[in-house]
Amino acid sequence: MTPLKFPSGFNHPEHDSVVLEFANCQWRVRRPKPFVLVIEGEVGQEAQAPSDYLHEQLLLPEWREAFYQLVDATGLVVCRNSHTHHPTYRDVRGRSSKGRLSQGEYYHHDGCTGPVKPRFVEIRCPIQPQTRGVATAVAPHLDVVKAMVQVLPAELSVNAALIGQDLNLAAVDQMAGPALDHLQGLITRTVRKKLNAEGARSYFRLVDAAANAYFEPWSLGESRFIANANSGITMQHRRAYQAPHTGGVANGHLVKRWPNEELLLPGQVVDSALIAALCSEEGDEVDVERLEGCYLGAH
Repeated sequence: MTPLKFPSGFNHPEHDSVVLEFANCQWRVRRPKPFVLVIEGEVGQEAQAPSDYLHEQLLLPEWREAFYQLVDATGLVVCRNSHTHHPTYRDVRGRSSKGRLSQGEYYHHDGCTGPVKPRFVEIRCPIQPQTRGVATAVAPHLDVVKAMVQVLPAELSVNAALIGQDLNLAAVDQMAGPALDHLQGLITRTVRKKLNAEGARSYFRLVDAAANAYFEPWSLGESRFIANANSGITMQHRRAYQAPHTGGVANGHLVKRWPNEELLLPGQVVDSALIAALCSEEGDEVDVERLEGCYLGAH
């Protein structure tokens, strides 16, 4: 069970695609950003119809932990051009409105209200008739919080909720995870309360850019494995409208799962209480008190 080994120089974010060996196969891969690995598919299968190479190769029991460690170490692993009907996926819940942001539009970890967070989350755009026009922005947690401080409007930085907080980027750079969560919650709550919906969306578009977030358009048959709470790089993600949200535009749907907790090896048993708690976070337009315990307050 040996993880992928990158060729010398392959960490350069603009490196052209290369061939890597993993799970007894050769894969064409590229790295558009330092924290992203994109697997385009198996070499020699480019002209073939999409297959379920996720479950038939990468996630086989003998390779699964090595693949998970790759996600831990990278941050975001994107698997393109795969086709699957695996029963563990569920629809992504929550919808945005023109009048307020949904909880999914704020940068977040999955499982942020509870003591146990999933190791990572897989978000997938199934092969379907309608393409997906709304982006999913993904960036390292530290970079997100630094960007939120960097582009915070001056009139919001003196809000009462932020008085006494050290908003110096050098200080933020030294913060550990819980302190980052706390500061992020204070800023997000302030933005939510003081800016209207499109003002908040404009602010987060600036955050996307300042954090160097990955938000390439979704392609049909694409899965994104996002490191969420792990021993390596911790990421955050959000639903990201790159233009004013006016509603009424058809979009392909997404599905998701927590593979480490739900795609189990023989003999493992799913923690039903944990999965129920994680699913309970994902309702539509949850109330203010609930939000303040999650995205808008200390995690």
